[in-house]
Formats: sequence, C-alpha cells, structure tokens
Amino acid sequence: MTARRLWAAVEPLHAVVYFAPETAAAAKAVGLRGYWMGYFAGRLAPLGPIGPEPAAAVLFGFAPAMVARALPDAWSFASPAAVLESRLEAVSAAVPEAPELAALLWRAVDACDFGGRPLAAAWAAVPKPANPAAALWLATTILREHRGDGHVLAAVHAGLSGLETTLTHIGDGVIGRADVQPHRGWSDEEWDAAVDRLRSRGVLDEAGRLTDAGRELRRRVEADTDRLAAGPVEALGADFERALELAVPLSRAVIDSGVVPVPNPMGVPRP
Repeated sequence: MTARRLWAAVEPLHAVVYFAPETAAAAKAVGLRGYWMGYFAGRLAPLGPIGPEPAAAVLFGFAPAMVARALPDAWSFASPAAVLESRLEAVSAAVPEAPELAALLWRAVDACDFGGRPLAAAWAAVPKPANPAAALWLATTILREHRGDGHVLAAVHAGLSGLETTLTHIGDGVIGRADVQPHRGWSDEEWDAAVDRLRSRGVLDEAGRLTDAGRELRRRVEADTDRLAAGPVEALGADFERALELAVPLSRAVIDSGVVPVPNPMGVPRP
C-alpha cells in the first residue's frame, strides 16, 4: 500500500499533461492533428518514431486500431524530438514549482529498476529540464510509467490482456464503462468478447462484477504491481511521508481546479 499511496499522491501532477489546455495548444502548434494524435505522440515520443504495433503493446490498454489512427502518421507532422520539446514547454506553464518535492521524487527515480519497463526507461533517458516545473513533471512521469510498466508485467503474468485488465477495474467498481471505453477505442464487439472470456474463466459474473475468484485475481495483480513499484519508495526511507505531505496538497489543488477530472480514465482518485 505504500507504493500505491505515492502513486495516488503524484499521479494528478503527471495527469495535467492529458487535460491542460497548454498541452493541446502545444501539440497543435507543433503540427499534430487532434487530441489523440497529440496524446500518443506525446506519451511515446521518447521511444522515437515508433509504429502502431509496438506502441499498442507498450500502452497495453488501448485498442490497436485506435493507436493505428495516430501512428505512424504523427511523425510525418512532427519529429519525436519536436513533440517532446513542446510537451515539456507546455507542462512548464501548467505544473507548479515545488523544488523540495522534485528533489525527493528524483531520488526515488534514481532507485528505479528499468528492466522490462520500456516506457519508463525511455522517459528516464530524457535529460532533466532546467525549468523547475518541467523537472517536477518529468520525475512524476518516470515514476508513474515505471509503475505502469510494472502493472503490465503483473497483468500479463496473470493471463490478462489489456482490455481484460480494464474490465477487472470496472468489475471492481473503480471506474465505469462509460468512463473508459470511449477513451480506449475498443468496439462493442471487442468489449463484449472480452467480457465473455472473463465470464468463462469465472472472473466476472453475469452482471459484469468480479466474482470471488475475480477479486482474488485482481488482488494478486495489484499486489504484484505494488511490489514491483516498491524500489523507489524504499529509496525515500524516512522522507516518504514528507514527499506525501508536499505532493498531496498540490494534487488536490489540480483536481479541485477542474484541470484533472474525477472520475477519469486512469482511475486516480482525489488524494
């Protein structure tokens, strides 16, 4: 639960990039077309001009057809380097400066193991910005993608696809179908087929809720996710609570301002 507390405390600071008007304006200015092209190009830019197949594998929870509508076309409008630069400039205007928190989070980043974590490793290779707000945002981004990559590893180990993993979140009441499906691109046919697979495994009941076996499966996935995210938290040691003390008010302010909505597709609550 310690690793989960850190995620909840800093995730809204990262998530600003998905909702702030500065980010959308920056993507448009660099030549990208539409929100989702900006999303996929912006999130994956550190990996270089990646194509739709590896991008869908890395992102895990998105329908491949949705990813393919944005990639590789995005790279014909803007290079990964230009997209990355524009994104960092945008968050500089959207994220508050918090030097003490940033220093603690970068200490946590230094303790990350990036084996099997391609997206986190790519973001960790981005040079630390001189701008304090951008530096804070980059630290939160590396930590959340480190946790996210670990969550993918845990879900695959449990025999779940990206969509099936999402359905366990919905079956547990964390988020609703309407909060997720339009933002992940799965057709009704794909969605219903995944529900049927989980029902046949005894994970979901007829109403789409988790069964006892489903709750145990989800508990194992979340426990493995927390275990795989423990290294950065352990590196903070006695300063862990101080990091939360600094991060929580900033994240609450971001949510209370309406920049990051709750509920949201990431399932992040108001900390």
